[in-house]
Amino acid sequence: MSPTANWSYPTAIRFGAGRISEIAEACVAAGIQKPLLVTDRGLATMEITTKTLDLLEAAGLGRAFFADVDPNPNEKNAEAGVRAYREGGHDGVIAFGGGSGLDLGKVVAFMAGQARPIWDFEDIGDWWTRADADAIAPIIAVPTTAGTGSEVGRASVITNSETAEKKIIFHPKILPSIVICDPELTVGMPPFITAGTGLDAFAHCVEAFCSPHYHPMSQGIALEGMRLVKEYLPRAYADGTDLEARAHMMSAAAMGATAFQKGLGAIHALSHPIGAIYHTHHGTTNAVCMPAVLQFNKSAITDVLATAAAYLGIEGGYDGFCAYVNALNASMGIPKTLTALGVENPDIDRIVAGALNDPSTAGNPVEMTRENTTALLKACL
Repeated sequence: MSPTANWSYPTAIRFGAGRISEIAEACVAAGIQKPLLVTDRGLATMEITTKTLDLLEAAGLGRAFFADVDPNPNEKNAEAGVRAYREGGHDGVIAFGGGSGLDLGKVVAFMAGQARPIWDFEDIGDWWTRADADAIAPIIAVPTTAGTGSEVGRASVITNSETAEKKIIFHPKILPSIVICDPELTVGMPPFITAGTGLDAFAHCVEAFCSPHYHPMSQGIALEGMRLVKEYLPRAYADGTDLEARAHMMSAAAMGATAFQKGLGAIHALSHPIGAIYHTHHGTTNAVCMPAVLQFNKSAITDVLATAAAYLGIEGGYDGFCAYVNALNASMGIPKTLTALGVENPDIDRIVAGALNDPSTAGNPVEMTRENTTALLKACL
């Protein structure tokens, strides 16, 4: 039987060192005359941000920015951002930063013209059709880390602060119309963030590659994304100024997010509720969960990972791939367990319920049940 699927792929990307200099030109191309730059608190005063605001101001585009963004952005951050956008009379958003700045910037552009509450647009069925698509403001995305790939995504992960649940807000038009990938912006990332974000990109590629859904374009992208991480993440971790390694990691991040249109799995299903409840770093949480999830899925992915191992030059098939992941984590100081990551006295029932409710479960190669997911979580702890 011939397969059927609906596909869409990324957007206009300006890739290369120094290309942040094109930010004003990108605004013109996107039809933005009065942008609001949305970033996180940590980046608000950093040189890469002030220089970008200088470029905007010099071009007559103002220097408005909003940085009241939590590491796991929530609906309160979104409401404050939308208020700043409306009060400033803005006509577009520059989403600037790591996953949190990018996700919140995209949601501000999305929600600024909507009349319904944010949770009405959760990624469930066709809920995205509830939005007024014509009211979505243009978005330019500028990643400053190499991990989430949110710059090429059609969704944002927003935490519900009332229930401590991560929700995926989806609309095709949340996909930024222009992306500037400038590896020079990632040079200042400290090693532990380089590791956590890089392993997030790796988790996206691994889970997409193992997902049983049919999407051969994503399959190829996931495989090459893994190769780039294998080759260049250790270099970027060892020397943050290695611009070649930084550039290839930016590609790997965008590739991971493109690939996971094919599906994610148990790594992300666990990591979303854990991050929402215990405020752990998303990419690092993924890295901690990955070894146990690879064992959990063994019956379904032995041959799949043997294929990946052969392409990556890893000997030993599935077992060799798992050993490689363990060694990679250890080489970057990733904690071996969630307990070591800081998840103490966890509410196991609550995490498992959150995991089973997460959209990522649909892409896991082995069906997730309350019983086997509880066992998997305990293996991660």
